[in-house]
Order: sequence, then structure tokens, then C-alpha cells
Amino acid sequence: MSSLSGMRSPSTPRSSAASPTPRPTFDSDLLRGYIKKLLQSTLQTATWPEQKDRTKVKDWIKEIGERVKERMIEIQPRGFKYIVLTQINENLGQGGRADMVCHWEDSDTVAQEVFYNVRVPAAAAFLG
Repeated sequence: MSSLSGMRSPSTPRSSAASPTPRPTFDSDLLRGYIKKLLQSTLQTATWPEQKDRTKVKDWIKEIGERVKERMIEIQPRGFKYIVLTQINENLGQGGRADMVCHWEDSDTVAQEVFYNVRVPAAAAFLG
């Protein structure tokens, strides 16, 4: 029976003290504030499109993702690889959310923001 212990890499600290220059840090709070304002300005007055016009949702996703990536590069143009994941889902009263974060270095950070657009359908305004 073979042991898996021979297949593991030796345990090493995530950030090496022998590194000649410290890794840059990313200001995720600055990005988080930008994302919050961007989501509000882009989606505040948005309504969920009918099935035939779902390209609107794809356009919102693309625009938000591109603008966030541009802002990340403005904040810290070197020293990081950036991943931007944008999701827009219709919420029909159901709950559900999943998050996953992976850090390879001590200097890795995550900035996320959730936006809920609570719009009352026009027909509901006339109900007594």
C-alpha cells in the first residue's frame, strides 16, 4: 500500500522572508467603494428584462466587469493578476448565495459587493 505523504510538497511559508522586495499591497477598500457606486449607478433604475431581451443582462455584466478591471489596473497597475467575476441574477424571493475565495499569497485580497435592486412592479402600486 503506497503512502500519499511522498506526493506532498514540503511545507513552506506563503510569503518568503528571503524575498528581496516586499510584495505590493492592493487597496481593496478603495475598489469596494468604486464597485458600490458603479453598481448603484448602473443598476439602480434597471428592471429585469423579458426573456426575449436578456442581452441587456449580458451587456450589464460585460460593462461592470470591464469597468471594475480598468479601475483595478488604475489602483495598482503592476504586481497582481486580476480576476473579475460579475453575476446578475433575478431574485424572485428565493435565497441563495455562494462565495469562494482562494489566496495564494499573504498579499492577495478580495473585494466584493452585493447590490439588491428592490423595485416594486407597477401593477403592485395600484393594489389596495
